[in-house]
Amino acid sequence: MTKLLPLTGIHHITAITSSAEKNYDFFTNVLGMRLVKKTVNQDDIQTYHLFFADDRGNAGTDITFFDFPNIPKAQRGNNEIYRSGLRVPNDRALEYWMKRFDHFNVKHSGITEQFGVKVINFEDFDGQQMQLISDENDKGVAPGTAWINGPVPTEFGIHGLGTTLIRVAEFEFLKQVLEMVLMFRETKTEGNLHYFETGEGGNGASIIIEHNTVLGRAQQGYGSVHHIAFRVKDREQLDKWIDRLQGYQFPTSGYVDRFYFESLYSPVANGILFEFATDEPGFIDDEESYEILGETLALPPKFRDHREQIEKLVRQFDTVRSTKKFEKEYFGFEKEA
Repeated sequence: MTKLLPLTGIHHITAITSSAEKNYDFFTNVLGMRLVKKTVNQDDIQTYHLFFADDRGNAGTDITFFDFPNIPKAQRGNNEIYRSGLRVPNDRALEYWMKRFDHFNVKHSGITEQFGVKVINFEDFDGQQMQLISDENDKGVAPGTAWINGPVPTEFGIHGLGTTLIRVAEFEFLKQVLEMVLMFRETKTEGNLHYFETGEGGNGASIIIEHNTVLGRAQQGYGSVHHIAFRVKDREQLDKWIDRLQGYQFPTSGYVDRFYFESLYSPVANGILFEFATDEPGFIDDEESYEILGETLALPPKFRDHREQIEKLVRQFDTVRSTKKFEKEYFGFEKEA
């Protein structure tokens, strides 16, 4: 009998934006991430769901966005996933990103350290809080491959999701959930920050829990994270995780087929929603080949008979890139051989 395996890392992060169009522009032209799927929120078909990832949309590389109509701006506080992590190859890449952020007037912290790893904290136009994390000396779960045809040189490009920060008031409860139920391990502590890893560990398989008893409760809105998803190998493992969570009497969604992956959702703490998602099938499918990922309004099969209706509900905007050539922007850095 196949045994339950630990979660292998972060699968994706889903956040909320005030504008799908501005979101596409920022992630494409500033961050140099590839839009690998432009689709709709499967639970709210009038809302776009945009997936930005590495060159092929590999699991563990995509940050996704809903643009819920008329949603208010997020209010920062307690019990929220408050800073998403994005991996870059090394410390030199962070030096490059300092230049890039300054050029595009992106608000950032400069290079700082977090548990011995160099990072840059930054915000997008919505105040969405993110960080770039250096993979220098990282020996954990492998990253993907930065978008080959994008504007950021691939040797500096974003190639995966990294350590993500969660703030909670009831730390001991979440610690027990992470260790006893989800099989994470706490490996480092700095003051009120606690570093947890799963699977092979490292930047692509870690979260930081901030224990905070001062702030009021956060309010979700644009500029905030909706949920974080963790990787499971396949449907067999997903079913085992469903059984495990239900065995601990956690409320769950049960099995959910998202077509691009298969999922389970569970609120693991006050205000904190975790998803568990399979690595396959992925984003290269019968609708879009590798060359044109994210260029059409893609729909899972169950929605395709309603395409005409859906296309009237969502705003149309151009995401075609296969006919364009992005010049690599070096900002004074020498091109590596």
